[in-house]
Amino acid sequence: MSTTSQVATSMPPADPAHPVIGAATSLLDAYTPDARFLATPGRTLLAHGDVRRVPHDERSLDERVNATLAEAAAAGQESPVVIGAIPFDHGAPAALSVPAELRTAPPLASDPLIALPVGVPASADWRIRPVPEPEAYGAGVASAVERMWRGEFSKVVLARTLELTSSAPLDLPAMLQRLARRDPVGYTFALPTAPGRTLIGASPELLVSRKGSQVTANPLAGSTPRSADLAEDVRRAATLLESAKDLHEHAVVVDAVHQALAPHCSRLTVPARPTLIRTATMWHLSTTVTGTLAAPDTSALSLACALHPTPAVCGTPTATARQVIAETEPFDRGFFTGVVGWGDAQGNGEWVVTIRCAEAEERTLRLYAGAGVVAASEPEAETAETAAKFRTFLGAVGTEL
Repeated sequence: MSTTSQVATSMPPADPAHPVIGAATSLLDAYTPDARFLATPGRTLLAHGDVRRVPHDERSLDERVNATLAEAAAAGQESPVVIGAIPFDHGAPAALSVPAELRTAPPLASDPLIALPVGVPASADWRIRPVPEPEAYGAGVASAVERMWRGEFSKVVLARTLELTSSAPLDLPAMLQRLARRDPVGYTFALPTAPGRTLIGASPELLVSRKGSQVTANPLAGSTPRSADLAEDVRRAATLLESAKDLHEHAVVVDAVHQALAPHCSRLTVPARPTLIRTATMWHLSTTVTGTLAAPDTSALSLACALHPTPAVCGTPTATARQVIAETEPFDRGFFTGVVGWGDAQGNGEWVVTIRCAEAEERTLRLYAGAGVVAASEPEAETAETAAKFRTFLGAVGTEL
């Protein structure tokens, strides 16, 4: 029989020198499509059932979540936690709830069993339909660049999708295993967003976390595909670190994060230059912003709401970029470029940018990938970048473009 443990401020992070063998991978192995799974560099969570669901009404999301947590505590739930997903559109309903059962473990990366090989994806007859077609996506990038040269805005993130239809039912637990084991130091998730629909993915980007009075944000912007050739892979990483176009794109995002967090922090540290992080498929420019809260009642979720959407997933100015996205993308983003994560009644939590993901329903997967478009962007390069980002999920289902 499983036991229930709740996320709390007193829960210590895993000690990499003394990993708990099998604790995290046992939760990964126990995932079923009716559960909520979230793995971060700080912890692994597996939730079942709902004590309370966060309602959708005229109150702010932070107010609704706080009220839901208070109601769960009043009903006898010990140390309630909210977990789930928030959409790109602030006005759309979130998929957040307080689970009836929450099992926790140290991070996947601290579990030696995560290094065991994962099974090869079962062969499936995938039918792939790009929306929009790559040529139409490139035309949208070109149009945005032309408008930027006219001074209408300075950046927009344009996305495209791949709709994959399988001849067999989707095996979500197997997909989650491959995503988690490929990038165990990232943020892997599988969360229900509607009856019969699951948001599943592996994001490299922390929007914001709070532990006590300490705040961390890790904006990513500026990317290049990895190479299987070691020398070429190193060359690409070095080129990214010196790319004027990518450094400008990254600086825009870091400045926006700085401006959003500064009113809430008594101290904020922003490194002068980015570093690199890597996933299995991409190199990213990365800056880790750290700070100390000015007011102890400022929650991780309220900070996430102040930050979301950053220029890394939307653009700048935000309102104009949103309008360009609505005019250019022939689909609703839903939870793509939204936020996934957890939060507790003390205001602690981790909230992650929802990228490298897909929405799964019955036999269909909709994959999403976006690229930051600035005045120096080229349609062919941005189309290639989105194709590279699709590889994270295509590898999990055993197919390619």
